[in-house]
Amino acid sequence: MLKYLHSVWKKRFGDEVDEDLIYVVSVEWVLQLEDFKEVGMWVTSSEYKKAQPDPLRDFAEKLVNEINTNNIEDINRFCNFYADLNFQVDRLGFDLRLWSPQESIFEVRIPFPRDVTDEKGAKSMFNRMSQLAWEVEKNFHAPDVESVKQVKQIA
Repeated sequence: MLKYLHSVWKKRFGDEVDEDLIYVVSVEWVLQLEDFKEVGMWVTSSEYKKAQPDPLRDFAEKLVNEINTNNIEDINRFCNFYADLNFQVDRLGFDLRLWSPQESIFEVRIPFPRDVTDEKGAKSMFNRMSQLAWEVEKNFHAPDVESVKQVKQIA
């Protein structure tokens, strides 16, 4: 192992390594935290290696910036509509940090109603959820297909 580390160091930094500065760490347990304010869960190093990374991680910042810039009305609707629902699917929903005069700053989790695994799916789900929240806010009821057919027949 020491020979290997010497070789890697030399290739990467172009000089010899001081062996007194090399430490080999064997990780047996990892404390996995969802949020620094929450209680963590200890997992074995093999469980940690097997874990699937968040598929939205590479574009989440860009998506959040787009939403914050272009969809602030939708964010307000989400707070009014989705924050109090208790449906269980959350693959991979999102957290909102909110401020209100009564509660000060607090966070809510907005779950996605089905799995989202890529940027297109995340944008599509956000748009679908925004549309539903808008329809509820505006008390909008789309006519069903049969009603439209009947109106056309009468006309």
